Amino acid sequence: MTLVSAFLCVLSVFVVLVSERFMVQAVFSQSLDSDFTFTLPAGQKECFFQTMKKDASLEIEYQVLDGAGLDVDFFIYSPSGQLLFSDYRKSDGVHTVETEDGDYMFCFDNTFSTVSEKLIFFELILDNMGTDEDPDDWKEYVHGTDMLDMKLEDIMDTINNVKARLGKSLHIQTALRAYEARDRNLQESNFDRVNLWSVINLIIMVLVSAIQVYLVRSLFEDKSKIHT
Repeated sequence: MTLVSAFLCVLSVFVVLVSERFMVQAVFSQSLDSDFTFTLPAGQKECFFQTMKKDASLEIEYQVLDGAGLDVDFFIYSPSGQLLFSDYRKSDGVHTVETEDGDYMFCFDNTFSTVSEKLIFFELILDNMGTDEDPDDWKEYVHGTDMLDMKLEDIMDTINNVKARLGKSLHIQTALRAYEARDRNLQESNFDRVNLWSVINLIIMVLVSAIQVYLVRSLFEDKSKIHT
């Protein structure tokens, strides 16, 4: 009995590992996430390209983290050059595109600003970018599930749920980091501005005080001469 139990345990571990291997290949290749942060100089326009497949989904989220006004112009173009979305002087935005085969172009435009550069964060979420292989091909490599009373479909559903929740958590954490960076930059900008105006007010107060002292003293000085 001990040998049989040990054999069943080893076999169950092997089945789980094999099933996870093929399920990861079939499931995790369906979605790709990436994020970037770059500096957009004043008076310039920066464009990026993303190759997409038909019936896939492209989601773009962007935020202006630093720079005067915290705003930028944003455009998305289809592979044929058609303008799909446009944002003008916005600090953040989210757009989703149902794609076709080709290269999609999205641009950040800061040409309206002649002085201030912008620090921009954006994230790409690509869905349904998997290969043409049948997601159920992994089942051909797994045997003996009836003996262990295991349902590989349940394992696949569990992995899908864990993957979806991890992806959502990662997306939320990335967005929160971006918001935190923007708020920190805004607070530092306000701090510098308050210090600057405090120094200016202090200088003005000292000058006004000096002028008032001079005027008061001049009232008590008798510089007139009487000629007889």
